[in-house]
Amino acid sequence: MNSILDNLSQEFSILTKYADNIIQLFEEGATVPFVARYRKESTGGMSDLDLRRFQERWQYLVELEKRRESILLLLTDDKSISAVIIKKIRVATSKTELEDLYAPFKKTRKTKADEAKEQGLAPLAALIWSGERSDSASAIAAWCRQESLSLSADAALEGATEILNEHIANDSDLLKVGREEILKHGVLNSRVLRGKKEQGEKFRDYFDYQEKVSKIPSHRLLALFRGKKEAILKLSVTLKNDTLFPDTLLLPHLTQIFDAHLPATSRVTSVQRRYLNLAWEKKLLPKLESDLLGLLKERAEEGAIQVFADNLQDLLMAAPAGAHRVLGVDPGFRNGVKLAIIDEQGRVLDHGVIYPHGPQNRIQEANNVLSKMIYRHQIAWIAIGNGTASRETESLINDLIREKDLSCRAAVVSEAGASVYSASPIAIAEFPDLDVTIRGAVSIARRFQDPLAELVKIDPQAIGVGQYQHDVKVSQLSKSLANVVEDCVNRVGVDINLASASLLSYVSGLTARLAQNIVAYRQQNGRIESRSELLKIKGIGDKCFEQCAGFLRIREGKEALDQSGVHPESYSLVRSMAAQLSLKVTDLLNNDSALQTLRATTPAGDFTYRDILAELAKPGRDPRPEFHYAEFDQSVQKLEDVQEGMTLEGVVTNVAAFGAFVDLGVHQDGLIHISQLANRFVKDPRDLVRVGQIVNVTVLEVDLQRKRIALKANGL
Repeated sequence: MNSILDNLSQEFSILTKYADNIIQLFEEGATVPFVARYRKESTGGMSDLDLRRFQERWQYLVELEKRRESILLLLTDDKSISAVIIKKIRVATSKTELEDLYAPFKKTRKTKADEAKEQGLAPLAALIWSGERSDSASAIAAWCRQESLSLSADAALEGATEILNEHIANDSDLLKVGREEILKHGVLNSRVLRGKKEQGEKFRDYFDYQEKVSKIPSHRLLALFRGKKEAILKLSVTLKNDTLFPDTLLLPHLTQIFDAHLPATSRVTSVQRRYLNLAWEKKLLPKLESDLLGLLKERAEEGAIQVFADNLQDLLMAAPAGAHRVLGVDPGFRNGVKLAIIDEQGRVLDHGVIYPHGPQNRIQEANNVLSKMIYRHQIAWIAIGNGTASRETESLINDLIREKDLSCRAAVVSEAGASVYSASPIAIAEFPDLDVTIRGAVSIARRFQDPLAELVKIDPQAIGVGQYQHDVKVSQLSKSLANVVEDCVNRVGVDINLASASLLSYVSGLTARLAQNIVAYRQQNGRIESRSELLKIKGIGDKCFEQCAGFLRIREGKEALDQSGVHPESYSLVRSMAAQLSLKVTDLLNNDSALQTLRATTPAGDFTYRDILAELAKPGRDPRPEFHYAEFDQSVQKLEDVQEGMTLEGVVTNVAAFGAFVDLGVHQDGLIHISQLANRFVKDPRDLVRVGQIVNVTVLEVDLQRKRIALKANGL
């Protein structure tokens, strides 16, 4: 454990005591949001992002130690293992290194080298390697006669070679150096398989392609691996080092690597180099290439998952329109435009279907229905899903607003995942009597009011802000996205009297079952009036209360501080602050003058005191930005309307390592390549744009055949 503590404190540049504190908190069941917000003294003020990384690294090191102990136990009775190998196992710093060391001693199927050893050829292999016995046919035949082995010279040499190949290929130091070399200088090559050009047209950019391993981005790697998976591309690795190994296979002569690997007093002989080259060709090259491709795929998946997680966070933290009466519109042609009206708290007031588009074209009837709904329910906003018939429906509604001089406004919003929600058990439980299509309109209206509260009901993978998400490990993606949702929910806070069970389940310390218990308690007892009342709910004990209470908000409750992010454990401290100024606790809320006086007496390094003052200044403040919406050009309705040179407004729908995709309202996102984001070098597109951001762009090119729009950002 001490080695783990030392590793973590060194890797994260924190004091050992902080690493120890964090581990103890995690072992006691504390969540990352809770530790990041309410245990800053214990962590030295570590951010939630760093705590996530710390937790993952800690878990890796714990698993590494368990595997180390398991291997040492398995090797306890093996007398053939040297003390040097045992020492290397004890100090190995990665799972890969550990498995390399253990590989020669695994009890697996019999190899050709094993068979050769059983035939008594191990001494011959040692003699050839040391140079004491020539590997000529006559020398080998003489040795076989001397040892009374009934083997031909060719068979004996083949067996001895297999022993040497296996011995060399199992050298953990050699494997480690080889991996480092190809990671540093390796080049990934892609070639189209014979006869697959037509079938693999979408991969044509990679039919004859190469890029340095150390620089290839994750999105390109995943495209290459998809081509390999679909049997269109063949991937290989070569070494591109113009000085040592120009345009050759990875380390074919092995001169540099093996000479560097051996002690200065023991250089490789010409005979040994010949067998090293042979081992390279037969054993090491395939293994290292396979290892490297596996490592690259793992890194690419991590990169893709991170992009998805970043985009999901931006989407979830998008500005809420707030508590308005909203008409949610799920557009369509033949099956009609679905309508759902919700009140300020998201409750469904009315719903219906209109058929203003072809083939029905019942425009006047649709306008009458819309007008009556808007007037009857005093609608403030109309939220239109951006799917099929979106622009046609937007045009219809905007014409109606102008014609009738209505006070409401219309905005187009993403409907990604709405259909998934509509047929989900959550939607069925919420609206058992509503048609599945109407549920989609409800979801669109609610996500306009509060994106976070509604989107948590949908599997993050269905929201559509990632790339190559079907090419990465589902378990890792799900875990990463769940962490993002948890962090966002707890950063914003949750109104305990309005939140759905889906939203509550992401609150620190709460499970899906406890979230359902809270909803059931509300239904049976009415409003929850204080945080302390949580302890009356089935399943919520002291530990759970500690973890969740600070993230749950109670508006207009019995305790003024319950509306804030101040944790109940600090209420006594707030009371002492108020008493210090001869004020009531309620008098501290939003009181800049009083809080400024208290700031002057803040104890040095007291994170809790400082955070409490910040919270009292704006109790329960929503960290999300102010609400804005894009206004699409009404003359641009379809891809054919987009012309080179146009200046348009759009919404960023996805951000990747190579640029940002923008919805222009034509059912085909345009791409701002990273080189067109600004008139300066941009390392990461997210430095300038985020999902949900409204941007002004110029159209550079329109490719109707490939349905591609190239854009340039203006003013970023």
